Amino acid sequence: MTSRRERVDFDRINRAAMANLLAILARWLPDGSRKGNEWVARNPRRPDRNRGSFKVNLNNGKWADFAISVRGGDPVSLAAYLSGCSQIEAARALAAMLGIPCDE
Repeated sequence: MTSRRERVDFDRINRAAMANLLAILARWLPDGSRKGNEWVARNPRRPDRNRGSFKVNLNNGKWADFAISVRGGDPVSLAAYLSGCSQIEAARALAAMLGIPCDE
């Protein structure tokens, strides 16, 4: 029997998130702004005073906080980092936010 974890379609969730990335980032990182092909914000997981080190690439979803060397490669990993939960929990929450089924 396939476990529930194996059935989550991460690719589908990430594709849907990429199609709505600006709106998602404005919700998750409301103090940020678009600068070229990046969303630049303060990292809400640490006492970050200035925007600039925390960036999300709007073309591919990769993100990083260059001040503390934390990074990820897609919207699900960003959701997991920001909420402090697992990738599977983040994928399910993101799918629910986007109104798409996450399990096959």
